[in-house]
Amino acid sequence: MKAKHIFTIAILSAASISASAQKNTAKAMLFAEHQTKLLLKETAEGKASVNKPNLLSPRTVENGKLTIVSPKDWCSGFFAGNLWFLYEYTGNKYWMEQAIPFTAGMEQEKNNTGTHDLGFMVYNSVGNAYRLTHEQKYRDDIIQAAKSLVTRFNPTIGCIKSWDHAKQWQFPVIIDNMMNLELLFEATRLSGDSSFYKIAVTHANTTLKNHYRPDNSSYHVINYDPQTGQVLNRQTAQGFADSSAWARGQAWGLYGYTMCYRETKNRVYLQQAEKIARYIFSHPQMPADLIPYWDFDAGKLGNQPRDASAAAIAASALYELSIFSKNARSYKSTADKIMNSLATKYQAQPDSARGFLLLHSTGHKPANSEIDVPIIYADYYYLEALLRQKRLAEKRPIINASGSLKK
Repeated sequence: MKAKHIFTIAILSAASISASAQKNTAKAMLFAEHQTKLLLKETAEGKASVNKPNLLSPRTVENGKLTIVSPKDWCSGFFAGNLWFLYEYTGNKYWMEQAIPFTAGMEQEKNNTGTHDLGFMVYNSVGNAYRLTHEQKYRDDIIQAAKSLVTRFNPTIGCIKSWDHAKQWQFPVIIDNMMNLELLFEATRLSGDSSFYKIAVTHANTTLKNHYRPDNSSYHVINYDPQTGQVLNRQTAQGFADSSAWARGQAWGLYGYTMCYRETKNRVYLQQAEKIARYIFSHPQMPADLIPYWDFDAGKLGNQPRDASAAAIAASALYELSIFSKNARSYKSTADKIMNSLATKYQAQPDSARGFLLLHSTGHKPANSEIDVPIIYADYYYLEALLRQKRLAEKRPIINASGSLKK
């Protein structure tokens, strides 16, 4: 299929899907409730079997074995977020009761200065808890987590440092880090301290300058000189090659710049989100069902694993982008088609996959890790996208993770 036709076909073929979006959302949420009860049971049994009380949240299933991680793992906050999403959708206090202990396990990470992933860890768990309960302790946790995150900011570079463990880089900054900026925007809103906001904007601007190629695809890692701020090298660690477009990285950027526009109303961010969307959905290696290969350039090789997580992240981003852009109809239609593909071809069978929702995600293929498996963050963004889809169908404002209502 020619690249110039893919985006148009996606819009046209998704029109009928949009009409039944609410019905599909209800069906998917019933399935999510059923599966998540199983995942809760499997997680409790898994923790008991290894007698490791420090373990908290399910992350994936590899070789039939459930992986449960501690609160320090970057994926540790997603499951609590899923439970809060189910409470939000159903209003059933059962889901709040399940969410609270998983959220409590994440609160301690508010003081963790050794990671850039506090947005994923604390904000997707505690942030959703605050959004839905407005409890003071959750508010305080968000502000403290933001204080911890900004200790990693280098003003000479203009970015928050990503990995500490990777010694081959002096000051690595990964595209994923765009997702952690939402924590900082919210901290300014809750505390009145604009320093969080300013650091988030500076990071977004520096990333826009250095991560993106002329075709609006993104590198994964930029390595900076911490003394001068100079770019030392550009790489794609989790992708096919340094010059390639790692699928989840493209989705992180789409979501991140859409969120940055929401928080700042800087049209440069809106334009960048639109450019990224155009790159993704006009790519000649994008499959017809809009679930990308793990890396767009790897797709040329054939028989490559897909990444349902990248699709779910992109769909959620497109729903939000649709409320800001003149291309609203095309973005919403494309998101609807992605969601239909996920629900019909990538969703697990009931009572399978240890309780995960989506199959066929790819975590880190170059490291031979989490290939063609269910992964918790795929489920998180799938549920978030379902909620956004429902609100748009009802012509209601989208409630984003920060709790503010956006028309």
